[in-house]
Amino acid sequence: MNITIVGGGFGGVKAALELAKHKDAKIKLITEMPHFQYYPALYDAATGHSHLEAWVPLTKIFADVPNVEIIIDSIEKIDPNERTLRSVSGKAYNYETVILALGSITTYFGIKGLDQYAYGIKSVAEVNAFKRHLYEEMSNNEIDKHYVVVGAGPTGVELSAALVSYLARLRKQFRVTDGHRIHIDLVEAAPRVLPRMSEKTSVKVHKRLERLGVTIHTSKAVQSQNADQLMVSGKPITSHTVIWTSGVANNSFYKKNSEFFEFTPNGRIVVDEFMQARGNVYVIGDNAATPHTGLAQTALHDAIFVVKNLIRMHHHKKRLTYKTVMPPSVIPVGDKWAVLEWRKLVITGRLGAWIRRAADFIGYNDYLPIGQALGVWRASRIMDDDFQSVPIQERTKSDK
Repeated sequence: MNITIVGGGFGGVKAALELAKHKDAKIKLITEMPHFQYYPALYDAATGHSHLEAWVPLTKIFADVPNVEIIIDSIEKIDPNERTLRSVSGKAYNYETVILALGSITTYFGIKGLDQYAYGIKSVAEVNAFKRHLYEEMSNNEIDKHYVVVGAGPTGVELSAALVSYLARLRKQFRVTDGHRIHIDLVEAAPRVLPRMSEKTSVKVHKRLERLGVTIHTSKAVQSQNADQLMVSGKPITSHTVIWTSGVANNSFYKKNSEFFEFTPNGRIVVDEFMQARGNVYVIGDNAATPHTGLAQTALHDAIFVVKNLIRMHHHKKRLTYKTVMPPSVIPVGDKWAVLEWRKLVITGRLGAWIRRAADFIGYNDYLPIGQALGVWRASRIMDDDFQSVPIQERTKSDK
């Protein structure tokens, strides 16, 4: 049984690990990055905590998994008729069965200036650029009038809350004498924060953010950005530090190969009851048009489901049909406070924070042996002392 997996995120890595349990399976994992990104910890890494909790080398995850071959490459074309994948460099990879787990990409919706001036926290390079900017600013005895986070989804909420204490710590660490008060603004186009969650949860988180000192702007649309300000619903916010956490689109791979896929109106890929887009091509995680797509837990669920069916097919058993599962959401909002929502259950405060810590450990243990998972989990309590402790693997905005 030869399986090729494209994508080294939650779905791709989990599928490889599950397949690798079967010794007669040979797996190729093709991914652009040599590390696995634990997305729930990116906001933490961007606000001074150890990068070890956000990026785990794939060689560490698959150290004792001999039937998984890791290939660092970027796939841009697929030919289902010839069963080949082609990389940006022109290299071709043949496959028998392929699982596409490419994940989503950032989109700025064509808003002028965002791609040039806004910061992000969705990759090593973006976190590096953001932290370098903050360090340079503080070392020059300056602070911004407004630190603006755009997008009040989970990442935006987590980041804006964490920035409150992080900026205060940097100010003290660098002995900044600039007397300006630090303002943190959270901008959201929807009528409330966490618009995909219940109104009850949204109200609780809104109040928590305000208690922390975050200024919330809902029903406000970002129109443009330049070097000095962000234009929001006709009014400028003076800032040199705008962090874009809003806007994701399906991976551009699918548009480049549109003749082989069927799309939903929002650009996701139509899959059947077995998560197949066609023939021996499976699409999982953020790319697939399923009810709870876009969540890490959904990517894990998809990976386990597809692998289970591949094994059943290998043993000539009837395949199972896909069933959606609504995963719980646990969102930290500052230190020792989080909100958990699952169906009609909402838990907030210290208990929510404890549940999030436990969920993170379980998340790491999905990919690492328990001892290594414990070490990575504990890294979240470690603060990076300086910018140089963040691994620089790509040229960043400040290097351009």
